[in-house]
Amino acid sequence: MNLTQKEQNFLTDFKNQELLCIEKYEKYASQACSGELKSLFTTLAESERGHLRTVDEMATGHTPTAPSTLQGNNASCGASDYRDEASRKADEFLCRDMLASEKHASALYDTGIFEFCDPSARKMLAHMQAEEQQHGEELAAYMKNNGMTF
Repeated sequence: MNLTQKEQNFLTDFKNQELLCIEKYEKYASQACSGELKSLFTTLAESERGHLRTVDEMATGHTPTAPSTLQGNNASCGASDYRDEASRKADEFLCRDMLASEKHASALYDTGIFEFCDPSARKMLAHMQAEEQQHGEELAAYMKNNGMTF
C-alpha cells in the first residue's frame, strides 16, 4: 500500500495517541486504589500496545487483516470495596481522564477511516475504533458499578 501524505500524518497522530494512552494506563495502574481497576488499566494498556503495533505496521505500507470480531470484554466491571471515599474519588478521576482519552482516540480513528484510500486499511481502522469504544464501555461500566460520575 502506498500511503499519501495525509495518511502518513494520520498514522503519526494515531501513534502519538496510542503512546499517550499506554503511558497513562501504565501510570494510572500504579496509582489506582482498587485492585480491579489496576487490572482493568493493565489489560487496556496491553490492547493499546496491540494498536500501536498495528499502526507501526501500517506505516511500513502493510495493513494486517482486521479480525472479524472484537475480543471479549475482559473486565468483570464489579463493584470494588473502597476503604474510604477519598480512594474512590481518586480512582474516579483516573477513570474520567481515561474515558476522555478513549473518546478522543475513537474520534481520531473515526476521522481517519474516511481519509484512507485502501479498503483493508479502512477496515482495520474501523476495527481499532470499535475496540476504543469497547474500552470506553468497560471504563463506564466500572464507573457505574462504583457510583462514579462520567
